Amino acid sequence: MKEFLYLIVEFVTKIHNRLLRLNDSFEYDFTDKELHYLIIGALGMAMIFVVYPLFKWLARTGHVMVISWIYVFTLIIVITFAIEIGQRITNTGHMEFADIVFGVMGFISFFIIFIAIRAIWHVVVRVLKRRRESQLRP
Repeated sequence: MKEFLYLIVEFVTKIHNRLLRLNDSFEYDFTDKELHYLIIGALGMAMIFVVYPLFKWLARTGHVMVISWIYVFTLIIVITFAIEIGQRITNTGHMEFADIVFGVMGFISFFIIFIAIRAIWHVVVRVLKRRRESQLRP
């Protein structure tokens, strides 16, 4: 886990340094905070331009469960990382990437069970509805 986080930090540091060099080479005087403001703001808007049309299409085609799954999956990733980082900072446990993987896999496994139960429920409702409709017809 520690190596994985160091890789992420190293990657972000390279991007950060590159942006600082661009800032210097174009002789802008943006502070580090102003660069964070601009870059994260632009990154967020770029993500909105991708995610919004995708979610709008999914909602229009009746795939609200997919939207919900993407949202909750993202939250699960953030929460599991936060728990592991919190364990590292407070020394209340061991920060391990495997814990994140197992937590995410737990969510995926439980979701698969939920989807199976939901599918069975929809089939039963559909069969009962057809049976009722066929009994109502003379």
